Parts: sequence; C-alpha cells; structure tokens
Amino acid sequence: MDDSLFLLIVIIIAALGFGFSNGLNDAANAIATVIGSRVLSPRNAVIMAVFFNLAGTLSGALFGAYVAKTIGKGIIMPEALTLYTVVAGVIAAIIWVLAATYYGMPLSVSHSLVAGLLGAGIATAGTGAIVWGTFSKVLLAVLFAPLLGFFGGFGFMVIIMWVFRRSAPDRVNSIFSKVQIAAAAFVAYAHGKNDGQMPIGIIALGLMIYYSKDQFDIPLWVILASAASVALGLSFGGWRVIRTVGTRITTLRPVHGSAAELAAAAVIEAASNFGIPVSTTQCISSSVIGVGATKRLSAVRWGVARNIVTTWVITFPICISLGWLLGKGLGLIG
Repeated sequence: MDDSLFLLIVIIIAALGFGFSNGLNDAANAIATVIGSRVLSPRNAVIMAVFFNLAGTLSGALFGAYVAKTIGKGIIMPEALTLYTVVAGVIAAIIWVLAATYYGMPLSVSHSLVAGLLGAGIATAGTGAIVWGTFSKVLLAVLFAPLLGFFGGFGFMVIIMWVFRRSAPDRVNSIFSKVQIAAAAFVAYAHGKNDGQMPIGIIALGLMIYYSKDQFDIPLWVILASAASVALGLSFGGWRVIRTVGTRITTLRPVHGSAAELAAAAVIEAASNFGIPVSTTQCISSSVIGVGATKRLSAVRWGVARNIVTTWVITFPICISLGWLLGKGLGLIG
C-alpha cells in the first residue's frame, strides 16, 4: 500500500470519527430541550433525532451540498492542501470536541473543524492559502448566530406569552408538548443539513486530492457513511452536554423549549441554504438563554452561560494551534 492510499484511508476513518464526535456533542443539542422539559424520554428523543438528522444529512448532500463544499474547498485553497494537511486539521478538531464533550461543554463542532483545517493549512502553505472571502462569512456567523439565536428565542417567547396570555398554564403545556416534539425534529433535521455535511466535505476533499481532480465529487457511499457516523454518535448521546443545555442554563417547560428550538432551527436552516457552517450549539444554547431571560434575568444561570461562551471563544485559537502543530509535525514526516 502506497503512502497516499494509506493517508486517504486515515482521512476517511478520521472523518467518520469526526462525524461520531459531532453526533456526541453538537447533534445532542437537538434533543437537549425536549429531554430537559421532559416531553420525551431520552430513548425516544434519541430515536427521533437520529431519524431526522439522517434525513437532513441526506437532503443537504443531495440538493446542493453547499456546506460540504464550503468545508472541502472554501476555507483553504484546494491546490494548497495535501493529504497530511487534511489529516492534521481533522484530528485537531476531534481532540478538542472530545475534550469539551467529556467536560459537558457544548461547543461549535463546525468551527472546530474550520479552525483545525485553517491551522493545518497555514502550517503547510502559509496565510496566503486562506480563502478570506469564505472565512470572513464563517467569522460573521460566529458573531451573529448566537445573537440571532438569543433574540429569536426571546422574541418567539414574547409572542407566545402574548398570544396565550389568557390561556390556562395546563392548556399551554399540553399544546406545546406537541409543538416541541416537532420543533426538536426540525432542529435535528437542520443539524443534519448543516453540521452533518462536515464529514462529507472532509472525505470528498481527500478523494479530490488523492485522485488529483479539480472537480469536487461526492459519491453516494460518502453521504451514507457520513450520515451513519453522525447518527451513531447521536445514538450514544452526549449526556453531559444534554444536561448542560437542557437543565443547567435555565428551567425549561415545553413552551420554552418550543420557542428555543424554533428560533435555533430557523437560524441553522437559513445558514445551510447559504453554505455557511454554523454552530448548532451556539444557536440552541443562545436561544435557551434568550427564552430564560423572558422570565427574569435571574432565571438564567449566567455562570453556566459564561462557561459556554468561553468555550466558544477559545475554540478558534485552540484548534488553529492544534492544527498548526499537527500540520507541522505531519509535514516533517511527509
């Protein structure tokens, strides 16, 4: 077996491992609020999320694959990439995602991958290889997605409170117990359409480099394997992350969970259609904070929120550094 084929196999395995870690951390956010409000049991919530995440991944890949293409050839110029670069970037992201998941901290899996590839690309080809136009869109999403999530959750909740202001609490809970299930399914679908495209983009990029192609092709087996890896991670459940988002930020009832998930899903869906990798974690966590703030500011556990935001902030420098170190180290081997 030649070195290039070996590296391609490593990339495929690493991409599927990244998909698994994505399911553990990011995809778990799709069901955090529905479990936190006790609308669904953890088992039923996972089954629902796996199904709709698969549907979203297949839909996103078959109808444009915009996010996969952004990951594959929109962060670092393809001609500047090597198989070693891709391996370094993916492994950097996996290390950070698994570490954050272990400590129960929701983070942006998509931004971890972008930063890892960025660091590895700089180590290999310098800053001139960065596709600044696309990268600037990702940076804007880092800023605006949490703001849109927060104000979306706050706004949805205010509207719901006004519409149902004369309704009995039991009736409101009964209605939104059903709405929240649909909203959680929407988040799972939106996650698959956005974050679920990450392993697809990685494998397709590896195939493009290995076969020295200019065209970014996505075989069906890549889509199916990637979707399965995310679903597998989700089925194991990142329970520490679920507890953080679903119970530790604020106390959630079905009406709160519905507002948070509808706001988050709307932001993720919009970003997917523009091919922008956006964080499911940032969207749903900030939406939960926004919903909690409508009750009273003290209803939000700001210490937990601060820790989550800190994790988001340090993701880029940590993953860029890890990607750079691994890129340099593997570059010496290569």
